[in-house]
Amino acid sequence: MLIGLNYKNKKINLEVHICKWKFLGLMFARREKAKALLFDFKRLRRISIHSWLVFFDFVAVWLDDKNKIIEVRVVKPFSFSICPKKSFSKLVEIPVNKRYRRQVKLLVES
Repeated sequence: MLIGLNYKNKKINLEVHICKWKFLGLMFARREKAKALLFDFKRLRRISIHSWLVFFDFVAVWLDDKNKIIEVRVVKPFSFSICPKKSFSKLVEIPVNKRYRRQVKLLVES
């Protein structure tokens, strides 16, 4: 699925895979084979995520119910609890690898 994100006046197109297993995410994935994942929670919530058993950095992008970016954060391996400041309805996890180099750079260095 292709989604478009607007972040600081920049358009970022991203090919994501809808993740049906809400608890799994990027755990046990290999850095270069990992794909961006979209978690759709159907309603606003404020839950924390973790990066236990994720052996590489990834970018977490929290979206509201209108697909507006609420927060962007680089998540390091083995982090215990990462919680956004506001409620969200979607979460995109983007691995920091060669495939997503351009998108990560636009999100993080802006």
